Amino acid sequence: MDRTGNPLTTVGLNSFGFDSTVNVEDLRALYLRPRHRQMSSQTSTEQDPMPSQLRSTYDSTSNSVSYTTVSKFPPVKLLTPHKKKQILVTGGAGFVGSHLVDRLMLLGHDVIVVDNFFTGSKTTVSHWVGHPNFELIRHDVTEPLNIECDQIYHLACPASPPHYQFDAIKTLKTAFMGTLNLLGLAKRTKARFLITSTSEIYGDPQVHPQPEDYWGNVNPIGIRACYDEGKRVSETLTYSYQRQENVEVRVARIFNTFGPRMNPQDGRVVSNFVMQALKGEDMTIYGDGKQTRSFQYIHDLIDGLIALMNSDESRPVNLGNTDEFMVGDFAEMVREVVKEVKEQDGEEIKPLNIVYKPIPSDDPQRRRPDNSRAKE
Repeated sequence: MDRTGNPLTTVGLNSFGFDSTVNVEDLRALYLRPRHRQMSSQTSTEQDPMPSQLRSTYDSTSNSVSYTTVSKFPPVKLLTPHKKKQILVTGGAGFVGSHLVDRLMLLGHDVIVVDNFFTGSKTTVSHWVGHPNFELIRHDVTEPLNIECDQIYHLACPASPPHYQFDAIKTLKTAFMGTLNLLGLAKRTKARFLITSTSEIYGDPQVHPQPEDYWGNVNPIGIRACYDEGKRVSETLTYSYQRQENVEVRVARIFNTFGPRMNPQDGRVVSNFVMQALKGEDMTIYGDGKQTRSFQYIHDLIDGLIALMNSDESRPVNLGNTDEFMVGDFAEMVREVVKEVKEQDGEEIKPLNIVYKPIPSDDPQRRRPDNSRAKE
């Protein structure tokens, strides 16, 4: 549904001479089971119309999983050679990266995914393995990469607090050395380079909402600094290559995003609340619940990334939702939605309590993007 309550039939934009629109159901077919999708009248409800997923079967008696692959792929656009791009996506097996790969594949481009699978998973892109337009490479971006491409989407970096704090030095190394290597590749191949930065570069902001020209309020030696300062130096490096080496660059500052394929254990607000509610566990709020966040759906983010890549905007651009929620109110909303879903499925409903724990160090109190530049 869109903001007016009308059903969405397509996602994407046709702007800047680049058409990224695809059918919503084609995207949903890549991650939803058939019973959760709308079938066309020409398709049997008993048969999966797009059997392209890696199938898994769990045997509880032996505690084992069997996998079955199929050779039929989702239909993709047929592009002429001069319109078809060779697109490299680092971190393409992650949450955001896999959805970007889906969109670029459906649009008919050649897509090369590079991932070291530290937080990503092969299962998120397994439905494309074997497709003539798709290539998957296990590689750590801290090491140089020699490849040919027209565009580079650089997403490789742990993005959730438990993951980027697990090895802070590695996070910093990925942010700097990974970006350095990919910018060097962009310089050699003359590829346009887009890096996914983050709203974390604003730290605990003293300006609200946060415009792109706000320099931020970041603790450079705190537990979150490996990610916050890592992304800040990545941006510095990116614009140094633009000025000194004439590399075409784009910088997307991503705010909180949710959707299918989120890691249930990534420690973020949405996944924490949903998983705790589904398990019937107490829902944990860190702090008093009055801190705010804004949440955008993954398909909206992908629209923004592709539009930014193909636009003429080289300044940093915030990509996020301007609707702001208090974390406590959001927890109540998740609790009610999960209760409603369990009632519909006939499951036992246990009362869910909300418990409050001390807020982590340097956790921002308010977070909402100023999207004026993205709307231009």
